[in-house]
Amino acid sequence: MTARRLTTLSALILTALPLAAQQIQVSKDNKTISITATDDASAMADTAVVSIGFNSFGKDQDATYAAATETSNAIIAAITATGLDKDAIQSEEQNLSPLNPDDFQNKSHYAEGMRFQFSQRWQVTVPAAQSAQLLQLAITHGANNSGNIEWQLKNDDALQLEAAQKALHHARDIAEHMAQGLNAKLGVLLYASNQTPVDNEPRLRTFAMAAAPSPMAHKNLKPLAISPDRITRSATVYAVFSIE
Repeated sequence: MTARRLTTLSALILTALPLAAQQIQVSKDNKTISITATDDASAMADTAVVSIGFNSFGKDQDATYAAATETSNAIIAAITATGLDKDAIQSEEQNLSPLNPDDFQNKSHYAEGMRFQFSQRWQVTVPAAQSAQLLQLAITHGANNSGNIEWQLKNDDALQLEAAQKALHHARDIAEHMAQGLNAKLGVLLYASNQTPVDNEPRLRTFAMAAAPSPMAHKNLKPLAISPDRITRSATVYAVFSIE
């Protein structure tokens, strides 16, 4: 390798090498190429975390609470009757409060003599294929404020690992092309670090019902047409390879 090529390569390495890799000594006797590469891996979600809840109104506190208790127990009884483990159901919110007559959304209820409102919400985890059936069951038993779905993977770590492996292979491909341009041969991997991008966040899809139908009003309705999302994970790899 000519002196000009060595000078160019050393400059490239010195500007690209992060603080975390300063233990790698760069010299004419220890020649390296550093690469940063990003890649993705994706898979269909196999788990759904479904938001189930309801809102109700009443003329006094006791009546409002009593009616809400019936609706609450009816929803959970219907869900657990399917054989779903109780550990899959998590309470998120339950609130009984006076109705605010100045709230535009409550004016019609207030005019009808309602003075209290109650709201309750759960997060229910089921296999992705069962999300539509769960919503249909809950809604037909009074869950009139339901529908947010967080799509997940049981083995999310495996997808993240796949993304990191693809990024590392991508980095090696780039390094090989760079080595060829320097009339050199790519050697072994000396150092690698993986950084998970901040955009690897769960995705929500909303199928909300804001009305307040009777718990028995829609027993014959079919489940919604719901399709799981494809989960994508990204990985950015910083890799340092030796060259010969």
